[in-house]
Amino acid sequence: MARILVVDDANFMRLTLASILKRENHEIVGEAENGEEAVKQFEKLKPDLVTMDITMPVMNGIDALKAIKQLDSEARIVVCSAMGQQKVVVEAIELGAKDFVVKPFDENRVLETVSRVLNESEITSTNS
Repeated sequence: MARILVVDDANFMRLTLASILKRENHEIVGEAENGEEAVKQFEKLKPDLVTMDITMPVMNGIDALKAIKQLDSEARIVVCSAMGQQKVVVEAIELGAKDFVVKPFDENRVLETVSRVLNESEITSTNS
């Protein structure tokens, strides 16, 4: 299964997401509580996928997404947002996020989204 970096400023949200992903045998290789940490962890850990909160202190999810995409244009990032943040989610998708999930997390939606993003990337890399 995939090696995943979970990024959210709320410890409870990181734990919730990690728990959902571990049930599908994904490996949580790291966690970060702000965008700056996320970029450093991404560079060090080279995860298969990043779940990225949008609203965080120090560096927000949009800026972290841009920084990670500069490091690796193929990085697979799924943004996590609260209801009512559609404008920011659209911006994230335009900047290269592969998909999004809405908080509070629906376990099935999270797993479907992660599976789809991972499978799309595998299909793309085997076709090129």
